[in-house]
Amino acid sequence: MAPPFRTILLDAAGSTNREAFDRAKAGEAGPLWVVARRQTEGRGRNGRPWASELGNLYASLLLRLAHAGNVQQLALLAGVAVREAILAAAQRPIAGLRLKWPNDVLIDGAKCAGILCESQSSPGGERVVVIGIGINLTSHPSGIDRAATDLAAHGLRLTPEAMLTSLDAAMARWLAAWDGGAGFQRVRTAWLAGAGNAGESLTVNTGAEEIAGTFVDLDFGGGLVLRDRRGLTRTLTFGDVTLLPPPTPEVS
Repeated sequence: MAPPFRTILLDAAGSTNREAFDRAKAGEAGPLWVVARRQTEGRGRNGRPWASELGNLYASLLLRLAHAGNVQQLALLAGVAVREAILAAAQRPIAGLRLKWPNDVLIDGAKCAGILCESQSSPGGERVVVIGIGINLTSHPSGIDRAATDLAAHGLRLTPEAMLTSLDAAMARWLAAWDGGAGFQRVRTAWLAGAGNAGESLTVNTGAEEIAGTFVDLDFGGGLVLRDRRGLTRTLTFGDVTLLPPPTPEVS
């Protein structure tokens, strides 16, 4: 069976997201995967550099949307698809595999995959959307400010080609379910099932402030709902989340 989306494979790219946008400007309509064996200028969220060693998967999906209002939901959708694709490729449960709002996939608290969703307006009134996905298959960065891991470290030996095949099917399935935002409730339910439980302790750095509290829910637009230490319920649409270990029980 033919894969749902066309694919262009490059030996190297500055970043697959940038390459996808360049192709959109040249008239590429998508849907199209732009995949590189390595990136020389890979980027993560907030412009952080993304280590891009050979053997991992670096892929960006180029889409054109008629409406821009629900683009922020696509990072959550991609997280659901990545988690599902990893499980499908592994063909077994993976302890500790979970989602972290808004765009990370973790194993035992360490990042194994990241998502960078970007969009631009086009002259025809459509929105060009690029969903960049990096999955650490054989290696992961070290010396960074957060824990990272790779699938090989957890006994999974997957090639980028096998991982892309699984991811391609999962993204096609979830984009169809999402239906331009009309089906976001299904995405939201799947995301919640793959994330932490209500009451999980976390901090969120919005750039303007750092908020400590507990996880409550996702709202129906994809925002993070938390209860801060003053007991106030707040909904955030942007921020860097740090998950905190549960408090140590007091010994009487």
